[in-house]
Amino acid sequence: MPTMKASLATQFNAHVAKVQPANILLFDQEVSTVPDIVKLTVGEPDFAVPTVAKQAAIDAINADDSHYAPGAGSLALRQAISHFLADRYALTYQAEGEIAVTIGATEAIYASLAALLNPGDEVLIPTPTFPLYETMTEMLGGHAVTIPTTAPDFVLTPDQLKAAINAHPQAKALILNYPSNPTGVTFTPAQLQALAAVLQETNLVVISDEIYSELVYEGTHTSLAKYLPGQTVILNGASKAGAMTGYRIGFIAGPAGIMQRIGVVHAVMITAPSDPAMAAAVPIFGSEAGHQATLKMKAAYQARRDYLAHALSELGFTVATPRGAFYLFAKLPADQGSDDVTFATRLAKEGQVATIPGSFFGAGGEGYLRLSYATSMAALKTAVARITKFLQTA
Repeated sequence: MPTMKASLATQFNAHVAKVQPANILLFDQEVSTVPDIVKLTVGEPDFAVPTVAKQAAIDAINADDSHYAPGAGSLALRQAISHFLADRYALTYQAEGEIAVTIGATEAIYASLAALLNPGDEVLIPTPTFPLYETMTEMLGGHAVTIPTTAPDFVLTPDQLKAAINAHPQAKALILNYPSNPTGVTFTPAQLQALAAVLQETNLVVISDEIYSELVYEGTHTSLAKYLPGQTVILNGASKAGAMTGYRIGFIAGPAGIMQRIGVVHAVMITAPSDPAMAAAVPIFGSEAGHQATLKMKAAYQARRDYLAHALSELGFTVATPRGAFYLFAKLPADQGSDDVTFATRLAKEGQVATIPGSFFGAGGEGYLRLSYATSMAALKTAVARITKFLQTA
């Protein structure tokens, strides 16, 4: 087993050296060693990939679809994504020049930020939020400026946005994630219009991560791009609503002038996505069978959400029922204090239920737990029974 030459320790990218391992993954690994634990940690759908997607991948493999695709992704998939955005959200993006297929939404985030940021550039990020946005910003030499939002709904307001812009007038971008990981919160059309009115007076590029757009339970999803098309890039993909996390298919859509810059980074990073994976995603975005498969999964998630939100409320947690995604952001019962890390650790090791401490998601998350209900109803019922017993003895 080779050992690195000791003097090489000073040879690495200083920005990368500052990046710490993700708390979420480290905590999940730690509690996963507890015997018979029920995991409500990672946002991993428990459903199988829809049959229509699996068959499309098989057909692509049997047809020897195994050569370099265009860097922006297969035309068939980009056309399906164009159809999806128009059909679901009344957005018009051309397959040529305005859409790129990425290796999951993770690459989409990175490529978007890498195309925008110069060293020291600031990125506005409302919290609580998925910590990868801040990690990528810092790794690229930018500076993440967090905007704490407030309970119970954790919605970024125009006044909060104005204050952040006034304090950081040179900021380059704003990252929005809705429906949100970790809160499940999303914006109403009126709220998005109010934010757009503020943003249109700036040169901020909005990176709008809408990966959970198909998992909105009350009403329908609206994209900020409807009101601010010239400054918005949309990130989305098949991982969450299509239960295709392992296929790693995401996409970016935006104005051609922005997409040209993002496309340069994207092409250098990956050359092209996988042909069979792209073939599998075509029916998810472009067929009625794919849409119906998504709707079936969404109905199951909604039933789980309703059960878990009610059960936790009965146990003394404060839960604002989320309108989207598959997470609950629950405030600890008053008699349990606000140390979410200690509570989550004890709940895992003593109660055999794994959750994620809310403070891992930034300012505003202290005293909360994130619970993923992307698991079976049976697992959720077991978790509730164990949490009940834990609270009785804690």
